[in-house]
Amino acid sequence: MQKNLFDHFSQDIPLSEAISERYLQYALSTIMHRALPDARDGLKPVQRRILYAMQELKLSSTSGFRKSAKISGDVMGNYHPHGEQAIYDALARMAQDFNLRYPLVDGQGNFGNIDGDKPASSRYTEARLTTFAESMLVGLNEDSVDFRPNYDDTLEEPVLLPSSFPNLLANGSTGIAVGMAANIPPHNIIELCNTCIHLIRYPDPPIKTRMSKLPGPDFPTGGIIVSTRDQIEKAYVAGKGQIRVRARWEVERLDRNQWQIVVTEIPYQVQKSKLIEGLAKLVQNKKTQLLADVRDESTETIRIVLEPKTRKIEPETLMEAIFKLTEMETRFSLNLNVLIDGQRPKVCDPWEILRAFLNHRIVILKRRTRFRIKKIDHRLTLLEGYLVAFLNLDRVIEIIRYEDKPKETLIEEFELHEVQAEAILNMRLRSLRKLEEIELQNEQTRLTKERCDLDDLLNSDELQKNKITDELKQIKTIFAKNPACRRRTGFSDMSDAIDFELDDVIESEPVTVICSELGWIRLYRGHVPFDQDFKFRDGDSLKFALHGQSTDKLVIFGSNGRFYSLAASSIPGGRGLGEPIRLMLDLPNEIEIQALLFHNPERQLVVTSETGYGFIVDETEVLASTKAGKQVLNLKKGDIGKSCVPCEGDHLALVGANRKMLVVPLSEIPVQVKGTGVRLQKFPKSRLSDIKTFAMEEGLFWKDPRGKTRQAKEVEKWIGKRGSMGLKAPYGFPTKNVFS
Repeated sequence: MQKNLFDHFSQDIPLSEAISERYLQYALSTIMHRALPDARDGLKPVQRRILYAMQELKLSSTSGFRKSAKISGDVMGNYHPHGEQAIYDALARMAQDFNLRYPLVDGQGNFGNIDGDKPASSRYTEARLTTFAESMLVGLNEDSVDFRPNYDDTLEEPVLLPSSFPNLLANGSTGIAVGMAANIPPHNIIELCNTCIHLIRYPDPPIKTRMSKLPGPDFPTGGIIVSTRDQIEKAYVAGKGQIRVRARWEVERLDRNQWQIVVTEIPYQVQKSKLIEGLAKLVQNKKTQLLADVRDESTETIRIVLEPKTRKIEPETLMEAIFKLTEMETRFSLNLNVLIDGQRPKVCDPWEILRAFLNHRIVILKRRTRFRIKKIDHRLTLLEGYLVAFLNLDRVIEIIRYEDKPKETLIEEFELHEVQAEAILNMRLRSLRKLEEIELQNEQTRLTKERCDLDDLLNSDELQKNKITDELKQIKTIFAKNPACRRRTGFSDMSDAIDFELDDVIESEPVTVICSELGWIRLYRGHVPFDQDFKFRDGDSLKFALHGQSTDKLVIFGSNGRFYSLAASSIPGGRGLGEPIRLMLDLPNEIEIQALLFHNPERQLVVTSETGYGFIVDETEVLASTKAGKQVLNLKKGDIGKSCVPCEGDHLALVGANRKMLVVPLSEIPVQVKGTGVRLQKFPKSRLSDIKTFAMEEGLFWKDPRGKTRQAKEVEKWIGKRGSMGLKAPYGFPTKNVFS
């Protein structure tokens, strides 16, 4: 067998170990170099490289524009060995004023819009830096940051940018890595500067002071934050949370006592075209008496006109309904996950991010100061040589004219450094005038004083804090003159909102809800008899049939112990075979629907698991606010949610798969909000099959296999202690061990 040339380089290792190690390397690379921003300059590598490449191309805010294809090509060829389209997408996003609160790229051409349209090809658009980007690059050529070789060792690129303002919180950032993500909202740059100035003097101020300086996000699209101050504070302190944002609107009065709603700002990251589509569905929806027409009259500014279907409804009530039914209100999921010192991913509060920025600015200040001292020392060395030449001008001229090696002679005779001698030899004759000597002496005095001041700055923490404070005040003064830096997003206390129910705008009428064994649900107008021959798909059949009103909500209990909520008005009409209920809710395929009820806020429910545990819960506690549902019954491993029935009467009957029946008073069952509950019936080698609540004076009813209703008037025999096993079920009880 021929020996492989590379055999001595190979090594046998377990596949699981190799995969684990390489996936970890990939995960770290994704976290460090692609997804999470650096807390110091707030940029991802591709953004940093774009800004640096544009500076190298001398694309300042006052220069001409250059083709985006040229910029993205330079970035790809010199610094970022990835696809040109990905680079151009990042560049285009930095130019979009509806995505970035303070755009870093000044774009000319079609860079996309708030409707969701994509930017034009890079060969059609042009770009240059904005003043915000330039302030992030100040001091880059003064040894303020480290540089590293690019991917092919032909050039160098900055590890991070000096960044004169806290860009991460000013512009926000978003990214998804392996096992972690970041979603940082933008903030007002003036408020951030004020907060930084305060943190320099008071590193750990009280939370109320912090919130007064930085009250909340400031989105580029404006809108109104309706989360309470306490909710924003809680999200900030934890570094995670949700912030509710609504569109800004106003009532426009028309002739003849008519009015219409005009929306002037929409929530952040909502595409206007999709928002219009959602509003158009309300116009087409016959169940909701909301809108007669929707018009998009937007130009450079947002203007969406909403005509109400009836002007008897109050504008505030109409808007509350629209907020609930469309993306006119959204929740921004805050996740302040950032790289600290470029190395450690960490969920921080905003003030910790600002402290990381301030520490970065201290490092930048020290490095620029040392760089300036080095420049001054070099210049003072030259000035010292020049002044020696002026004091011995005739002898210097004589040496230059007659010596074969004037440089060596100058060094030896006047004890000069080589650089000083070289500078003297390079002096022009017109520099030998008396006025020039005076200017050199003045420059020497000035630089000597400046050097002393810089030494003092390096050796004094207090002076460094003062310097950083002055820089932030200067930045704040410059940005305060820019109208774009004024706060756009307002605040509104939800306690001022009107008490609104969706029923107010939905026409109430009798309906029948049909749900099949496979989970297909539909709605019929009117109370249709349950014995009607309903059509289903092959292999499917009726499971639930309910009578209610179109304004009601449905409560669904799953075998995972979660409750789900569904508005009857959102269920499709009964002409077809319905739609899968799992598409309307985040209901996993393996989860069975155990109960389907119309919601009654004044009612209580008995919920049980298959192992015989359960409790009573108020029905108001089981309503879910999201599609994911609400966990109410906690289950042990191997257990499932089995039954959910309304509390009607004074006793509960339980029957197991072993045909053992037990009756217990409802008063012995605890009322809980959530939990595992207590043992209701004991099953050593069996499981719970069904439950039923009833009034003792009326007796216990069930249906036999032929559909006839049977009654057991005397059920005292089966009354037992809660948690006991029970007795054999009454004669004639269904063999399937269910009450109906």
